This record gives sequence, C-alpha cells and structure tokens, in this order.
Amino acid sequence: MAAYVIVDVNITDPREYEEYKKHTPAAVKAYGGKFLARGGRVENLEGDWDPERVVVLEFPSVDRAREWWGSDQYSFARDIRQRAATTRMIIVEGV
Repeated sequence: MAAYVIVDVNITDPREYEEYKKHTPAAVKAYGGKFLARGGRVENLEGDWDPERVVVLEFPSVDRAREWWGSDQYSFARDIRQRAATTRMIIVEGV
C-alpha cells in the first residue's frame, strides 16, 4: 500500500536549504519514492494552517518511507535541512 510523506517546511536559511534540495532526490529515488509536490503554490481552504513550503512524497509503503527517512543516504541531507529550516513531517498510509 502506498504511503505519503507530507512535509511543512519553514526555511530559516535559504542558502543552506538550496544545498539540501540538491542532495534529497537521489535518496528519495533509492527507496522507491517520488516527489508529488515540491514547494508549489499553496492555497488555504480551511483553518489557520499557513505553511511556507509543502512537500509531498510518495513511497511504495510506510516501511519504505521510514527506511528512507532513517537511511544513511538521507541522513546527510536531513542534517542540512534540520539546520536550515523548521519542519513538521508525517507519514500517512494511502488507500
């Protein structure tokens, strides 16, 4: 069953975040993932959620998404992102 990683990013260091973006695609692909949305225009329909940047990734399963997030391949990029932004990230199972 597919799984989706949904990320709400507030960038605090744009230059370093650009470096993060260079290192992420290969790690995502290595775990069977793909980007569905990556920083496109966001429109609020309900509530008070006002994210600066939203990223949506699709993986073949929750397990693969977790493996990606915890992988050595992604850890370098993750460390950069954690320095360059504040992030809220979830995994949600598909139907």
